[in-house]
Amino acid sequence: MARVLVADDELKLGKLVAQMLELDGHTVARVGSGKEALARLVESTFDVVVTDLRMPDVDGLAVLRSARACAPAPDVVLMTAFGTTASAVEAMKAGAADYVVKPFSMDELRMRVGRLAAARSVERRGERLLAQLTPDLVAISPAMKTALAAAKQVAATDATVLLVGESGTGKTQLARFIHFQSKRAGGPLVEVHCAALPETLLEGELFGHERGAFTGATQRKAGHLAAAEGGSIFLDEIGEISAATQVKLLRFLQERSFVPLGSTETRKVDARVISATNRDLDEAVREGAFREDFFYRLNVFAIRVPPLRERREDILPIAERFLATRGLPPEKLSASVGSRLLEHPWQGNVRELENALERALILAGECEIRPEHLTAPPANSRARGPGDLLSEGFSLDAFERDLIHAAIERAGGNKTQAAKLLGITRRRLYSLQASLESEGDRE
Repeated sequence: MARVLVADDELKLGKLVAQMLELDGHTVARVGSGKEALARLVESTFDVVVTDLRMPDVDGLAVLRSARACAPAPDVVLMTAFGTTASAVEAMKAGAADYVVKPFSMDELRMRVGRLAAARSVERRGERLLAQLTPDLVAISPAMKTALAAAKQVAATDATVLLVGESGTGKTQLARFIHFQSKRAGGPLVEVHCAALPETLLEGELFGHERGAFTGATQRKAGHLAAAEGGSIFLDEIGEISAATQVKLLRFLQERSFVPLGSTETRKVDARVISATNRDLDEAVREGAFREDFFYRLNVFAIRVPPLRERREDILPIAERFLATRGLPPEKLSASVGSRLLEHPWQGNVRELENALERALILAGECEIRPEHLTAPPANSRARGPGDLLSEGFSLDAFERDLIHAAIERAGGNKTQAAKLLGITRRRLYSLQASLESEGDRE
């Protein structure tokens, strides 16, 4: 239930309103003047304010203005006498959520407060869910504040969004933020990693298919676009899809319709499109590797997600939030580790930071995390150039095998993440593995 402030200089009415709202399970604070209401708004946080419009010292409009300035701002319901309804309408234009005219039915007031309280409850659940789904969305640095401000701005619209940034910067979490801050938050958010599926399967997964549309299609499937009806679809690594799939998605972006594989029926879907890439799509268009018309449809509202090295102010807060999700206090990090985290270049961005902290937690056990628990190169190691590798007995195949093995091991066996660490697609990773295995068989 809600936290409600009742302000009315008619003490009997104010007391009755408070009692009735308490019976509905709300936590109610009651004051007898506008001046007291202003003081309570400074001291405490409320979900709903029920205030009389006409009070002798400070009127309901002043209470409304003060409430609107709070963060978070409560909803305001005005109680007004019959002859002042015009003022109540003006107050609605100024941001009041509702008003009732005296003498009013107590059930009517309870219903209106109850409706606002229910909406606040849903909003709080959405905020909790968003916090769970975006644990690394920290924006203390100017660079990330800019990205988050742009995300908030576009979330209020239905515009197509393109998130651009290096692997591991948090593009998926920003996409979730946009969805859950939008009017589509009550609908589904369907996330598709375009590089994780072979091209032969990607079209069927996106657009759906009829039974018998291709070998192995034993039953009809709706597809991800259909599943996003009323919500949003997030297309990660959009830069990796084929020209044929680009054409089909272009039609969807233009008309919000598509034809499933093996079907002649056109289907319409109401879904917002958010996509992400770590590629320079401008360059890909110039090189002919990406369709220009498709790029323009994707690039309606682009947001650059900065790498972690450009947002040093966020490193320690991200680390502390990482610990908090595991029930650990910030003190788990020693002061010397904090300095080490700030000095590291974090080429793998937030994902690399999380991997380092995960490993450090295992090594530290019950102790605090110290510098030696962080992944670091051997003390006698130095940067190596191409000339260092070209020594007698050097094998490029063996080097590639070792590099791929190290990436897969670092990603905990997740080949999609391993491919991201290597800066290649999952399909390319599989191709390299197959090629190296065949080379090994011939050796």
